[in-house]
Amino acid sequence: MLGPSTGGVGTHVASVAAGFVARGDAVTVIGPPETEERFGFRATGARFIPAPITSKPTPGLPAAWWAVSRALRGVTGRGVDLVHAHGMTAGMTALAARPAGAALVTTWHNTQLATGLKRRAYDLAERRLARSVDVALAISPDLHSHLVELGASDARLAQAPAPPLRPAGDPEAIREQLGIGDRPLLLSIGRLNVQKDHDTLIAAALRWTDLDPAPVVAIAGDGPERARLQDLIDATGADVRLLGHRSDIADLLAAADLVVNTSTWEGYPLSLQEALQAGLPLVATRTGGIPDLVGEGAILFPVGDVDALDRHVRELLADPERLARLGEAGLAQAATWPDEARVLDSLDALYLELTGR
Repeated sequence: MLGPSTGGVGTHVASVAAGFVARGDAVTVIGPPETEERFGFRATGARFIPAPITSKPTPGLPAAWWAVSRALRGVTGRGVDLVHAHGMTAGMTALAARPAGAALVTTWHNTQLATGLKRRAYDLAERRLARSVDVALAISPDLHSHLVELGASDARLAQAPAPPLRPAGDPEAIREQLGIGDRPLLLSIGRLNVQKDHDTLIAAALRWTDLDPAPVVAIAGDGPERARLQDLIDATGADVRLLGHRSDIADLLAAADLVVNTSTWEGYPLSLQEALQAGLPLVATRTGGIPDLVGEGAILFPVGDVDALDRHVRELLADPERLARLGEAGLAQAATWPDEARVLDSLDALYLELTGR
């Protein structure tokens, strides 16, 4: 089960579904209709049942619970042995709707960035969920610590690896499409929301206009912040291009000179995995699971520190040899990560532990 997703969570669920179908398991994916359109769960051989699961707790939760309850009751054959929910709202829905006797696993992919009363409400919901599931998985060490603090009866670390990307087009065609010639291309990948802190990236990009040649910053992704960010770009004159949702991330990475991430928090981000797997130098924020993920394969800077981001990018663009060495270090780090098969093996062992099947 999953809620709305435009990237990492949906990609991970599709990978797991395909893997278990290939191993002979009967897999049903339950989520919002748009997740099937984007990730093609049915194409993996899984059954897909739409349900209006939201990204955050809303008054619509009873409708999601009812749809999921009917979906789980309608699974054919011998019934449901195990439910694996991805995200807090999907987990809360699964907790209320799972059939008697079915094991429940939840994966925490994100932290809740709310404050004040909303933060306390989220903590109460998370605490109930963490203490009620059979196993709570966390994709970063800080999320694992959070689950332990919440009182999870069984909290474990997990990983969500990025499937290998293969460029399908000509990198020069991307550069021609953007009209940038020989100028450096700095790429950022991620949903346009507050968590990604694109304001810091835009502020740094404005400073880079004095470089010769001045780099172009491209952001691949869409989201609720798009209109505001475009207004900010127009007002400042920073050379930042909002590309919207893209299905050619592999080609964009092949065309880029450097990947930049400015998020206030990330767990085990798909986009940064893809950048290092592509051998691209990476400058990213020191937050969440990023330091453990990238090791020595990237340059990290404090969240919101425009001066540090500006300095690191200037130094790298001025030193092509160092830029190349950083890309090689990223490739070496990526080679240490578990692949999809190893992650599937670990989930297979967990499911066997919980169900005996």
